[in-house]
Amino acid sequence: MPRFGRRGGSGGSDSGSADFLIVGLGNPGSRYAATRHNAGFEVADALSARWELPRAKKRFGGLVTSGRIRPGGPRVAILLPQTFMNESGNSAGPARGSFGVPLDRVIALHDEIDLPFGEVRTKLGGGVAGHNGLKSLERGLGSRDFRRVRIGVGRPDSTDPEIVSRHVLGRFAEGRDEVAALFAAAAEETERLIDEIATETDTSED
Repeated sequence: MPRFGRRGGSGGSDSGSADFLIVGLGNPGSRYAATRHNAGFEVADALSARWELPRAKKRFGGLVTSGRIRPGGPRVAILLPQTFMNESGNSAGPARGSFGVPLDRVIALHDEIDLPFGEVRTKLGGGVAGHNGLKSLERGLGSRDFRRVRIGVGRPDSTDPEIVSRHVLGRFAEGRDEVAALFAAAAEETERLIDEIATETDTSED
């Protein structure tokens, strides 16, 4: 199970504004823990630990924590919707409004079956490729022009919807170290993306 929301800390709070909103996609409950579909939850948890953010609180139908990624760095809010994957937007929409985050600074962390296991890519906007969490975010945010960190979990050798569903809702077949390396790479890429966007904004304002 992710440690998100179980750790103490004093690096921030869940109120006020934020420069970025990170939405980890997944399903709550022990039944779905450590499954491919919960990769977004796991990476969000890794980021919370990496940035030493405070204990999460229940808001917006989810678990929320916020703070700076480093002293003087961008301020982030991390949200884990507890609504189940296909209603994630019901949590993310109100959170974005409360924190006052521009749409292109909302970053969804999600599993991606169209990428080989271990590969991580980012993108801004685009299709939702049948991903129920992304579909719900589009509805809740009113647009698909948010950013994504796509966490490659691989695709089964079948297009049968039931087999694909079992694949994403199943646990990783790869070793624990390989899975941990994937989550670490996705966390690193998320931080890099935030720094890149923040630097571009600072440059444009000079």
